[in-house]
Amino acid sequence: MRERERQLGTGYGFGIFASLRFVGEINLSSIQRGPFQNAYVGYWVDQLQAGRGYVPEACVLLFRFAFEELRLHRLQISIIPRNRPSRRVAQKLWLRGEGIALRYLEIDGRWEDHVRYAITAEEWAERRDRYFRQWLSEPTFGPGSGMEREF
Repeated sequence: MRERERQLGTGYGFGIFASLRFVGEINLSSIQRGPFQNAYVGYWVDQLQAGRGYVPEACVLLFRFAFEELRLHRLQISIIPRNRPSRRVAQKLWLRGEGIALRYLEIDGRWEDHVRYAITAEEWAERRDRYFRQWLSEPTFGPGSGMEREF
């Protein structure tokens, strides 16, 4: 399914690795083109690896891919209110809170509310250098840096 989404340009999934060990996943899904230019971001990390900065780092790399390579305008992240660690990631990345979507997604047979966060291409451009300094060991990225597709 992930390969088909990639071929169609509607979704991209990437592993999160620490010391060559798979510890989680981050993805762009439901990519919409036209006037919206939007996608949804989802992520998870092994509970034993939580709190080590892997998800914010992966988000910065994913934001770069989404805004600079895919040329999307907006990314959204929706999080169940009780999921404090995931909400903390959104706060660490200064994502804009957009309120609560009531009964937003059905999870395990129950309609769950979600807190919605977003970032636009304009916000990315303003924060890009700060994100890189704070979350990535490489000071610059771009063609020839070796980081073009290493998510």
